[in-house]
Amino acid sequence: MADIVVLGAGIGGMSVAYELRALLGREHRVHVVGDGENFSFTPSNPWVAVGWRQPAQIQIAVAQPLARQGIGFDPVGAARVVPEANHLVLRDGRRVGYDYLVIATGPRLAFDEVPGLGPEAFTHSICTTPHALSAWQAYESFLADPGPVVVGAAAGASCFGPAYEFAMILDADLRKRKLRDRVPITYVSSEPYVGHMGLGGVGDSKGLLESEFRQRHIKWIVNARIQRVDEGLMTVEEFDAHAKSLGMHELPFKYAMVLPAFTGVDAVRSAADLCNPRGFVQIDAHQRNPKYRNVFSAGVCVAIPPVEATPVPTGAPKTGFMIESMVTAIARNIAADIAGEPADAVATWNAICLADMGDTGAAFVALPQFPPRNVTWARVGKWVHLAKVAFEKYFLAKMKSGNTEPVYEKYVLKALGILRLK
Repeated sequence: MADIVVLGAGIGGMSVAYELRALLGREHRVHVVGDGENFSFTPSNPWVAVGWRQPAQIQIAVAQPLARQGIGFDPVGAARVVPEANHLVLRDGRRVGYDYLVIATGPRLAFDEVPGLGPEAFTHSICTTPHALSAWQAYESFLADPGPVVVGAAAGASCFGPAYEFAMILDADLRKRKLRDRVPITYVSSEPYVGHMGLGGVGDSKGLLESEFRQRHIKWIVNARIQRVDEGLMTVEEFDAHAKSLGMHELPFKYAMVLPAFTGVDAVRSAADLCNPRGFVQIDAHQRNPKYRNVFSAGVCVAIPPVEATPVPTGAPKTGFMIESMVTAIARNIAADIAGEPADAVATWNAICLADMGDTGAAFVALPQFPPRNVTWARVGKWVHLAKVAFEKYFLAKMKSGNTEPVYEKYVLKALGILRLK
């Protein structure tokens, strides 16, 4: 019997636990170590931040769904990964041993890299559901006395989609409330241009998103580094294509939401020879750590290089379809290794993004994520908003039931393929 521990109970961790159980059967132990009792559907956090969702609508308590599949669960979180001794130290001091470890923790949010950034200081976040709830509570107060808004992503950020979503969802919500004329919105990003998204652009994403911003009267500053945030004032330095400073901007705001750069979480980055200098887990083509061959990793916590060098640092996003393919590769490789067979499954690493814009949406497909690509495709339409709502419901049902169907491959790609043919 093999003991397999999954560290993380998010989209990657829950999915890999279910897939492992389906492949391995009940004769092997699968145990999930989470950070809290709940799974949150992170892509819905922008809706929570404007009051379109309540946290309870996008969260599920995972202990019972996992137990129904014969999967153990511990919500206390990990304090330290000790790969050389094949165990975790939990936050309550207990040790959990493993034969195989899957690290799917998501990131540490590096607000500390910019003075004044983050919910403990002067800007809001939608990176976690508690952060999104706090952002909504502040937004309720803002609505009583509206003013300038800044939305964006700090230097080193790798997840730009939610920033675009939030800027345009905010625009849509303010229009519904007849307050949009009182709220100037500025988008600030480390991307070299609008629509880069850490992917080097997808199709005509630059023209598409610039057009959306113009129609919505959203100004932008790109190639930008947020130097500091004070109460009601953001100091931003803008650069040209050669990383030469073009000067400083001082942006007053009454409300700001900025996505930070990511690092690996403390429990993982403490194992220095497991990770790169930013604390992300080093993996080979089979999602396996080169040094510790019984350690696998998936999702935002893995180390992958930027798609291209940019004047202000940007990272490469790990999208849902990419994570889904990583998870499947890991489950197959662990099953193969247990059976004494070659662990040679490889993730596809394609990128699909359904970005909601409040009353419409944009779909982006990059196959593969790193250019040159076989497919680059981008479309805008009301159907994207409806698709994301449907996807939210399906994925939460999947987490409750233990369904192992590949959501992106079976449903999203098929739907996009049909639309592309029309």
